[in-house]
Amino acid sequence: MDLQVATQAVSSSLPSKECYIITKNTQITEGKMRMGASRILLFLFCAMLTHLVKLALAQRDPYVLYDCSNTGNVSRNGAYRKNVDTLVSSLTSNTQIDYGFYNFSAGENSDRVNAVALCREDLTPTNCRRCVNLAVFELLFRCPTQKEGILWYMNCTLRFSNNSIFGVMQFEPVQHDLLGAVNVTDPSGTFDQVLETLLDRLRSEAAASTSTLRKFATGSASSPHFDIYALLQCTPDLNQQECSDCLNQSIAEIPTCCGSALGVRVLTPSCNLRYENYHFYGSTYEAPPPPSSTLPSPAEGKGSNSSRTIIIVVATIVSAVLMLCIYTSIYLRRRKQRKKVEMNEIKSTESLQFDFSMIRVATDNFSDVNKLGQGGFGSVYKGKFSNGQEIAVKRLSRGSQQGDQEFKNEILLVAKLQHRNLVRLLGFCFEGNERLLVYELMPNASLDCFIFDPSKRLHLDWKIRYKIIMGIARGLQYLHEDSQFRIIHRDLKASNVLLDKEMNPKISDFGMARLFTLDQTQANTRRIVGTYGYMAPEYAMHGHFSVKSDVFSYGVLVLEMVCGRKNNYFQNGENIENLLSHAWKNWREGTPSNLIDSTLRIGSTTEIMRCIHIGLLCVQENTAERPTMASVLLMLNSYSMALSIPSRPAFLMHSSVESDISSNRSFQTSQNEVSMTDPYPR
Repeated sequence: MDLQVATQAVSSSLPSKECYIITKNTQITEGKMRMGASRILLFLFCAMLTHLVKLALAQRDPYVLYDCSNTGNVSRNGAYRKNVDTLVSSLTSNTQIDYGFYNFSAGENSDRVNAVALCREDLTPTNCRRCVNLAVFELLFRCPTQKEGILWYMNCTLRFSNNSIFGVMQFEPVQHDLLGAVNVTDPSGTFDQVLETLLDRLRSEAAASTSTLRKFATGSASSPHFDIYALLQCTPDLNQQECSDCLNQSIAEIPTCCGSALGVRVLTPSCNLRYENYHFYGSTYEAPPPPSSTLPSPAEGKGSNSSRTIIIVVATIVSAVLMLCIYTSIYLRRRKQRKKVEMNEIKSTESLQFDFSMIRVATDNFSDVNKLGQGGFGSVYKGKFSNGQEIAVKRLSRGSQQGDQEFKNEILLVAKLQHRNLVRLLGFCFEGNERLLVYELMPNASLDCFIFDPSKRLHLDWKIRYKIIMGIARGLQYLHEDSQFRIIHRDLKASNVLLDKEMNPKISDFGMARLFTLDQTQANTRRIVGTYGYMAPEYAMHGHFSVKSDVFSYGVLVLEMVCGRKNNYFQNGENIENLLSHAWKNWREGTPSNLIDSTLRIGSTTEIMRCIHIGLLCVQENTAERPTMASVLLMLNSYSMALSIPSRPAFLMHSSVESDISSNRSFQTSQNEVSMTDPYPR
């Protein structure tokens, strides 16, 4: 993988555009790296490399200034940007240029790029080229997609543009740098006059310079209270008048930007000036300042600082690449080990594994004619094996949010569960990108298709409803108390109760179930899954779940079976109520008969009233007051057993649940709607 492309791919995710690193020749290859893993690793690598390079750049020149034009951006992979890279990177390749001024162009028409570089006249050619090379690296780092950019180091300037810039005097953009300057102590009040006289003399000298001095002048002035050393310079492509005008404008900036300060730079594209209280120019082109300066200018004698910077940058990049390789290797190894463990877990149930071609034939290649429904997991299809056995096949869709974890969870849990009131998993298919779950076919679909349908509800007399209520209770008791592990379903609802041909209920969908040890009673989670209206308040609001969470959901189901309506909000006279508040209101007013479904003409009134009572006990707000499923079965089976008086149920308002959870936790719900499979996300 080309590192430049990699850094470009993630730079939009970083807080700045500084992730464009000029390492075009560095290669990182990992043929089997997954795209998701590579993006994360490259993001971390790029962020780390950006930080380290910034540290290296800080070592290079503490007084660097730059300006990236906002006139427009270009593509990093476009012809213009390639011309910029090629042009500025080759500026110093011509060793015949020994006078500190570089001027080249590349490209044609709209992709044409012009670039100039200017060094201080007192730099040697070697030191000039070193400064420009470092400026190239940093300018491309600072301005990765701009059409124009300029960068000023202490000793050189680099600029590129899509406009013609050779022989054109340009004063904007202008930058001021006080270099940590201190104000002059001037009892005589002559500082401004002495400075103005000095700068005016040097301006005239620089503008009138011969081709030997290349528009450059230095000088000094003294008084009993201060010394001033100054340097003025124009790009050599300007004529005398243009250079004089540029320096005049720069001098005019001083009173407003800098006052009576020593240690000042005024920088423009075509000229620059600098003055200090120490001798900073000469054959070594930079002497260390006296101790009185607040922030000393960096010592760059004989290019030592430039050399150190190159070493720092190279070491930074090499270290970062090595760290990326190490992290990638560790990640891929752990991922491989984790995947091996997961596959071994699933292979422990390989006796249940079906061949994909066998399922495809059974469902007639997943034809729409055999499609039973659509849920968050994917589509559900009816099928028939060659031996005549009918099946229901859940096929994980490519865009499903449930994914491999829920797929594995259901296989490992349901394969170990055997109860007449739990749906039976016949097998699964794990082949390539295909994830299939094969169940026994439930001819009567799910409970919600009957209980909430005005016409089908007529077929559910009280005898059938009571059988369903009892069957669900037995299934939950098995999960909570009698199975090998204690299992919390966490998404019990009408659509997750399937009905066989004799209307026996079977609890389904264990993708969100949580497994407890037998002595464990409760747990917390930051990932809330479930369905509004069925979720216990302590779970929805705080992520606390236990067997009592399933008991709450069961209580809602019981009240829905008696009333024949969903636990959602409906108009009741002048009030808007949900089923729980409606049931509680009628219970307190002594009119629980108002809750009974009008289609129930025949049935034991005592039994129905007892179910309403049990349902209200299950949905109490206080978890400690809710019965266990074992107690619920005793209540259902024994009419002589006295029931306690229920307390106020939890009235879950949607708005309050959403506002509380959205603030600090992941919350996924499915809607309480009629569906063959449970909608997603939950």
